Amino acid sequence: MNTINRQEYGLVLSGGGVRGVAHLGLIKALDEQGISPSYISGSSMGAIVGAFYAAGYGYEDILDFLQHTSLFSIQRFSYRKPGLIDTESFYDTFLKYFPDDRFEALEKTLFICATDMVHARSRLFHKGPLIRTILASAAFPGMFSPVVVDERLYADGGIINNFPIEPLLGHCDKIIGCHVNPLKKVSAEELASTTTFLERAYNIGRNSMTEIKFHHCDLLVAPPNLEKYGTFDTSQIDEVFQLGYEATKEALKGLEKE
Repeated sequence: MNTINRQEYGLVLSGGGVRGVAHLGLIKALDEQGISPSYISGSSMGAIVGAFYAAGYGYEDILDFLQHTSLFSIQRFSYRKPGLIDTESFYDTFLKYFPDDRFEALEKTLFICATDMVHARSRLFHKGPLIRTILASAAFPGMFSPVVVDERLYADGGIINNFPIEPLLGHCDKIIGCHVNPLKKVSAEELASTTTFLERAYNIGRNSMTEIKFHHCDLLVAPPNLEKYGTFDTSQIDEVFQLGYEATKEALKGLEKE
Protein backbone atom coordinates (compact mmCIF):
# COMPACT_ATOMS: atom_id res chain seq x y z
CA MET A 1 0.00 0.00 0.00
CA ASN A 2 1.16 3.52 -0.76
CA THR A 3 1.85 5.12 2.63
CA ILE A 4 2.62 8.62 1.37
CA ASN A 5 -0.62 9.94 2.88
CA ARG A 6 0.15 8.54 6.34
CA GLN A 7 3.19 10.77 6.78
CA GLU A 8 3.18 13.80 9.10
CA TYR A 9 3.77 16.71 6.74
CA GLY A 10 5.01 20.23 7.34
CA LEU A 11 4.53 23.04 4.85
CA VAL A 12 6.66 26.19 4.63
CA LEU A 13 5.40 29.06 2.45
CA SER A 14 7.60 31.95 1.41
CA GLY A 15 6.63 35.55 0.90
CA GLY A 16 6.40 37.03 -2.57
CA GLY A 17 3.38 39.30 -2.80
CA VAL A 18 0.86 38.31 -5.46
CA ARG A 19 3.27 35.60 -6.59
CA GLY A 20 2.13 33.84 -3.40
CA VAL A 21 -1.04 32.85 -5.28
CA ALA A 22 1.17 30.02 -6.57
CA HIS A 23 0.90 28.57 -3.05
CA LEU A 24 -2.77 27.95 -3.79
CA GLY A 25 -1.87 25.93 -6.85
CA LEU A 26 0.37 23.87 -4.60
CA ILE A 27 -2.47 23.33 -2.12
CA LYS A 28 -4.74 22.14 -4.93
CA ALA A 29 -2.15 19.64 -6.12
CA LEU A 30 -1.56 18.38 -2.56
CA ASP A 31 -5.31 17.99 -2.05
CA GLU A 32 -5.52 15.85 -5.17
CA GLN A 33 -2.89 13.53 -3.69
CA GLY A 34 -4.60 13.42 -0.30
CA ILE A 35 -1.69 15.20 1.36
CA SER A 36 -2.78 17.44 4.24
CA PRO A 37 0.09 19.05 6.19
CA SER A 38 -0.40 19.27 9.94
CA TYR A 39 2.19 22.01 10.48
CA ILE A 40 2.43 25.24 8.48
CA SER A 41 4.93 28.07 8.65
CA GLY A 42 4.85 31.21 6.53
CA SER A 43 6.08 34.74 5.98
CA SER A 44 4.23 37.63 4.35
CA MET A 45 1.87 36.26 1.67
CA GLY A 46 2.88 32.81 2.87
CA ALA A 47 1.52 33.77 6.29
CA ILE A 48 -1.80 34.89 4.78
CA VAL A 49 -2.24 31.73 2.72
CA GLY A 50 -1.00 29.56 5.58
CA ALA A 51 -3.45 31.08 8.07
CA PHE A 52 -6.44 30.52 5.81
CA TYR A 53 -5.32 26.97 5.06
CA ALA A 54 -4.74 26.26 8.75
CA ALA A 55 -8.26 27.52 9.50
CA GLY A 56 -9.75 24.95 7.12
CA TYR A 57 -10.34 27.09 4.04
CA GLY A 58 -9.74 25.44 0.68
CA TYR A 59 -7.69 26.91 -2.15
CA GLU A 60 -10.84 28.16 -3.92
CA ASP A 61 -11.95 30.10 -0.84
CA ILE A 62 -8.51 31.68 -0.42
CA LEU A 63 -8.28 32.55 -4.11
CA ASP A 64 -11.69 34.21 -3.94
CA PHE A 65 -10.56 36.25 -0.93
CA LEU A 66 -7.41 37.45 -2.69
CA GLN A 67 -9.27 38.31 -5.88
CA HIS A 68 -11.95 40.35 -4.15
CA THR A 69 -10.01 42.12 -1.40
CA SER A 70 -9.10 45.58 -2.61
CA LEU A 71 -5.64 46.76 -1.58
CA PHE A 72 -5.67 50.30 -2.85
CA SER A 73 -9.07 51.82 -2.10
CA ILE A 74 -8.94 55.37 -0.77
CA GLN A 75 -10.33 54.20 2.59
CA ARG A 76 -7.13 52.24 3.14
CA PHE A 77 -4.62 55.03 2.64
CA SER A 78 -2.59 55.63 5.78
CA TYR A 79 -2.45 58.87 7.73
CA ARG A 80 0.61 59.76 9.77
CA LYS A 81 1.95 56.22 9.48
CA PRO A 82 5.07 54.97 7.66
CA GLY A 83 3.44 53.35 4.63
CA LEU A 84 1.03 54.15 1.81
CA ILE A 85 -1.64 51.72 3.01
CA ASP A 86 -2.90 51.44 6.59
CA THR A 87 -2.44 47.76 7.34
CA GLU A 88 -4.82 47.97 10.31
CA SER A 89 -7.66 48.80 7.86
CA PHE A 90 -7.73 45.13 6.87
CA TYR A 91 -8.53 43.91 10.38
CA ASP A 92 -12.32 43.82 9.99
CA THR A 93 -12.00 42.13 6.61
CA PHE A 94 -9.95 39.32 8.14
CA LEU A 95 -12.24 39.10 11.16
CA LYS A 96 -15.04 37.88 8.89
CA TYR A 97 -12.90 34.84 8.07
CA PHE A 98 -11.30 34.42 11.50
CA PRO A 99 -14.12 35.27 13.96
CA ASP A 100 -12.24 33.48 16.74
CA ASP A 101 -9.10 35.58 16.50
CA ARG A 102 -6.66 33.10 18.06
CA PHE A 103 -4.00 30.69 16.83
CA GLU A 104 -5.53 28.11 19.14
CA ALA A 105 -8.78 28.12 17.13
CA LEU A 106 -7.06 26.88 13.96
CA GLU A 107 -7.36 23.31 12.69
CA LYS A 108 -3.63 23.01 11.99
CA THR A 109 -0.54 24.16 13.88
CA LEU A 110 0.56 27.50 12.41
CA PHE A 111 3.74 29.55 12.75
CA ILE A 112 3.89 33.10 11.42
CA CYS A 113 7.10 35.05 11.00
CA ALA A 114 7.27 38.84 11.44
CA THR A 115 10.11 41.32 11.91
CA ASP A 116 10.53 43.39 15.07
CA MET A 117 11.53 46.71 13.51
CA VAL A 118 12.83 48.33 16.71
CA HIS A 119 14.92 45.43 18.00
CA ALA A 120 15.92 44.21 14.50
CA ARG A 121 15.03 40.59 15.02
CA SER A 122 12.74 37.95 13.57
CA ARG A 123 9.96 36.47 15.68
CA LEU A 124 7.86 33.37 15.14
CA PHE A 125 4.31 33.57 16.49
CA HIS A 126 2.24 30.45 17.20
CA LYS A 127 -0.23 31.34 19.93
CA GLY A 128 -2.47 34.18 21.06
CA PRO A 129 -4.08 36.83 18.81
CA LEU A 130 -3.91 35.84 15.15
CA ILE A 131 -5.11 38.56 12.78
CA ARG A 132 -2.71 41.36 13.69
CA THR A 133 0.12 38.85 13.49
CA ILE A 134 -0.92 37.95 9.94
CA LEU A 135 -1.14 41.62 9.02
CA ALA A 136 2.25 42.37 10.55
CA SER A 137 3.91 39.55 8.66
CA ALA A 138 2.52 40.86 5.36
CA ALA A 139 3.31 44.56 5.98
CA PHE A 140 5.72 45.15 3.10
CA PRO A 141 7.88 48.18 4.06
CA GLY A 142 6.95 51.40 2.33
CA MET A 143 3.72 50.00 0.92
CA PHE A 144 1.97 48.88 4.14
CA SER A 145 2.29 50.45 7.57
CA PRO A 146 3.82 48.36 10.38
CA VAL A 147 1.57 46.76 13.01
CA VAL A 148 1.81 46.81 16.79
CA VAL A 149 1.73 43.34 18.36
CA ASP A 150 2.47 42.84 22.05
CA GLU A 151 3.43 46.53 22.27
CA ARG A 152 6.17 46.12 19.67
CA LEU A 153 6.30 47.34 16.08
CA TYR A 154 6.35 44.58 13.46
CA ALA A 155 6.57 44.46 9.68
CA ASP A 156 7.11 41.97 6.86
CA GLY A 157 8.50 38.65 8.04
CA GLY A 158 10.45 38.35 4.80
CA ILE A 159 12.80 41.18 5.78
CA ILE A 160 14.83 38.71 7.82
CA ASN A 161 13.25 35.30 7.29
CA ASN A 162 11.34 34.78 4.06
CA PHE A 163 11.37 30.99 4.34
CA PRO A 164 10.66 30.18 8.01
CA ILE A 165 11.32 26.46 8.01
CA GLU A 166 12.90 26.40 11.50
CA PRO A 167 9.80 25.55 13.60
CA LEU A 168 9.02 22.55 11.38
CA LEU A 169 12.37 20.85 11.80
CA GLY A 170 12.12 17.82 14.03
CA HIS A 171 8.31 17.82 14.08
CA CYS A 172 7.47 16.33 10.67
CA ASP A 173 8.23 13.18 8.73
CA LYS A 174 8.50 15.24 5.57
CA ILE A 175 8.67 18.95 4.84
CA ILE A 176 7.27 20.53 1.70
CA GLY A 177 8.52 24.00 0.81
CA CYS A 178 7.14 26.49 -1.69
CA HIS A 179 9.38 29.37 -2.73
CA VAL A 180 7.68 32.03 -4.85
CA ASN A 181 10.13 34.92 -4.67
CA PRO A 182 12.87 34.09 -7.21
CA LEU A 183 15.79 36.36 -7.93
CA LYS A 184 15.08 38.14 -11.20
CA LYS A 185 17.68 37.97 -13.94
CA VAL A 186 19.01 41.42 -14.82
CA SER A 187 21.65 42.96 -17.04
CA ALA A 188 24.35 45.38 -15.91
CA GLU A 189 22.56 48.12 -17.81
CA GLU A 190 19.46 47.66 -15.65
CA LEU A 191 21.50 48.40 -12.51
CA ALA A 192 22.54 51.89 -13.60
CA SER A 193 20.53 53.77 -10.97
CA THR A 194 21.16 53.89 -7.24
CA THR A 195 17.64 52.64 -6.50
CA THR A 196 17.81 49.56 -8.73
CA PHE A 197 21.32 48.75 -7.50
CA LEU A 198 20.33 48.91 -3.82
CA GLU A 199 17.18 46.87 -4.49
CA ARG A 200 19.30 44.25 -6.24
CA ALA A 201 21.70 44.08 -3.31
CA TYR A 202 18.81 43.61 -0.87
CA ASN A 203 17.24 40.86 -2.99
CA ILE A 204 20.54 39.00 -3.38
CA GLY A 205 21.02 38.96 0.39
CA ARG A 206 17.47 37.81 1.11
CA ASN A 207 17.57 35.03 -1.48
CA SER A 208 20.94 33.80 -0.26
CA MET A 209 19.56 33.45 3.28
CA THR A 210 16.58 31.56 1.85
CA GLU A 211 18.38 29.17 -0.47
CA ILE A 212 20.63 27.77 2.26
CA LYS A 213 17.52 26.27 3.86
CA PHE A 214 16.26 24.43 0.80
CA HIS A 215 18.18 21.24 1.64
CA HIS A 216 15.88 20.72 4.65
CA CYS A 217 12.90 20.20 2.34
CA ASP A 218 11.93 16.71 1.21
CA LEU A 219 10.00 18.40 -1.57
CA LEU A 220 10.74 21.91 -2.82
CA VAL A 221 8.39 23.66 -5.23
CA ALA A 222 9.81 26.75 -6.95
CA PRO A 223 7.48 27.52 -9.87
CA PRO A 224 9.36 28.78 -12.94
CA ASN A 225 8.91 32.20 -14.52
CA LEU A 226 7.39 33.87 -11.44
CA GLU A 227 9.95 36.65 -11.65
CA LYS A 228 8.02 38.23 -14.52
CA TYR A 229 5.00 38.90 -12.29
CA GLY A 230 4.90 42.06 -10.18
CA THR A 231 4.71 41.93 -6.40
CA PHE A 232 1.38 43.78 -6.30
CA ASP A 233 0.05 43.08 -9.82
CA THR A 234 -3.25 41.21 -9.49
CA SER A 235 -4.05 41.20 -13.22
CA GLN A 236 -2.60 37.72 -13.86
CA ILE A 237 -3.58 35.85 -10.72
CA ASP A 238 -4.97 32.88 -12.66
CA GLU A 239 -1.66 32.40 -14.47
CA VAL A 240 0.30 32.50 -11.22
CA PHE A 241 -2.08 29.96 -9.68
CA GLN A 242 -1.60 27.61 -12.63
CA LEU A 243 2.18 27.88 -12.45
CA GLY A 244 2.06 26.78 -8.81
CA TYR A 245 -0.27 23.92 -9.60
CA GLU A 246 1.73 22.56 -12.53
CA ALA A 247 5.07 22.91 -10.72
CA THR A 248 3.73 21.00 -7.71
CA LYS A 249 2.28 18.21 -9.82
CA GLU A 250 5.66 17.79 -11.46
CA ALA A 251 7.54 17.92 -8.16
CA LEU A 252 5.24 15.37 -6.54
CA LYS A 253 6.38 12.76 -9.07
CA GLY A 254 9.70 12.69 -7.28
CA LEU A 255 8.35 12.53 -3.71
CA GLU A 256 9.46 9.34 -2.10
CA LYS A 257 6.66 6.77 -1.68
CA GLU A 258 7.36 4.44 1.19
